Amino acid sequence: MRKITEEPSHYRHLEQKLVREILEDINTEDQKVALAVREAIPQIEKLALAIVDKMMAGGRLFYIGAGTSGRLGVLDASECPPTYGVPKGLVIGLIAGGDTALRNSVEKAEDDPGQAWKDLCEYDICDKDVLVGIAASGTTPYVIHGLKAANSHGIITGSISCNPGAPVSEVVKYPVEVVVGPEYVTGSTRMKSGTAQKLVLNMLSTSVMIRLGRVRDNRMVDMQLSNTKLVDRGVKMVMEKTGLNYDEASLLLQETGSVRKAVDQYFANKS
Repeated sequence: MRKITEEPSHYRHLEQKLVREILEDINTEDQKVALAVREAIPQIEKLALAIVDKMMAGGRLFYIGAGTSGRLGVLDASECPPTYGVPKGLVIGLIAGGDTALRNSVEKAEDDPGQAWKDLCEYDICDKDVLVGIAASGTTPYVIHGLKAANSHGIITGSISCNPGAPVSEVVKYPVEVVVGPEYVTGSTRMKSGTAQKLVLNMLSTSVMIRLGRVRDNRMVDMQLSNTKLVDRGVKMVMEKTGLNYDEASLLLQETGSVRKAVDQYFANKS
């Protein structure tokens, strides 16, 4: 296997560069990421469709990863309830080393081959669910062994990595490989690889939530109204759909608790 994520940077003597040069170089590299993700869309589509099928049948989506990859999975999972109004346990992100590892490095947590399955079992993962392993290198033991255990229990598995022919791709049914090339700082996969993984996760969770009916037109009609900004956004969405003025829409939104319910109630009362 060619481990491109660990190959030397195309740039040398970084410590001698001006800040402007460093920023321009990083931006040049970052522009390659979206193009690499585009090449992987057929793989992303297959994984997204598998997730939709399972979740429509009552299943859940799990992410596992270590370090930056694990944090990105936890981030994507944590954003689904406020954005789309789904239950907190519908999308679950797990990181090697537990929640402590979200803020601090937990030494050797990613090297424990048995821990991922133990972590997943705490959530009663089963064959109704989907497990996606996230690993830039595609070699993380925590991720690979967690996926193997899931396979043995009949659970649909996918992966997101940044090396061609990565070991993790051989383990799962739906591999996604986004080959972004060597990092600007050699081996620093929190950069292009991390950006690529974030983009793929955005695409997965967004497309899945849309197919689950959590978006109307292009609006987050089930979003949690958890602060002033979001309440104001919700009121304006109700105004747009119903023709009510701000005060009327605000009152209706307060009564119903969501944009979807407010709009549905308005038109139910009109009929």
